[in-house]
Amino acid sequence: MPDSNNNVVHAFRIADAELAVRHVFIRDLIVTGLVGVYRHEKLNAQRIRINVDLAVKETPGIAKDRLVDVVSYEDVANGIRNMFGNRHVNLVETLAENISDMCFKDKRVLSARVRIEKLDVFEDAASAGVEIERFRAE
Repeated sequence: MPDSNNNVVHAFRIADAELAVRHVFIRDLIVTGLVGVYRHEKLNAQRIRINVDLAVKETPGIAKDRLVDVVSYEDVANGIRNMFGNRHVNLVETLAENISDMCFKDKRVLSARVRIEKLDVFEDAASAGVEIERFRAE
C-alpha cells in the first residue's frame, strides 16, 4: 500500500500469533537485469526494485536461536540476485512467478507476495510493474 506522500510500500498484515505464522520480508531490493520484450531491454540491463512478503509457518525450534530453524531473508535475497546476470526474461510477470516458485522450495512458506518494479521504463513515472500473490498448493 503506497503512502500518498512517497513511494514507500508498507508491510502487509501477515504475521498471526494464533496461527503461528510469521512475516518474513525484503523491502526495496534493487537489482540490475535484462528484463523486457523490446530489443533495447534485451541488450541493456535496467534497474528493478523487488519487494517480497512471505507468510511462514513458525516451527517450535525457533527458541533455540538457530538460523536453520527459520526462513532466511538472506537466502531469499541471494536467490533473487542469482536469477540475474546475463540471463534475460521477457516479462516482469515471469520474474515474479520465478521468485515465488523459489520461495516455495522451503516447505515452511505458506504464501508469497512478490512485487516487481521497473524503475526506468517511463520518464514521467517512478516505476511500472506487477505484484502477485501465491499460496502453497496442498
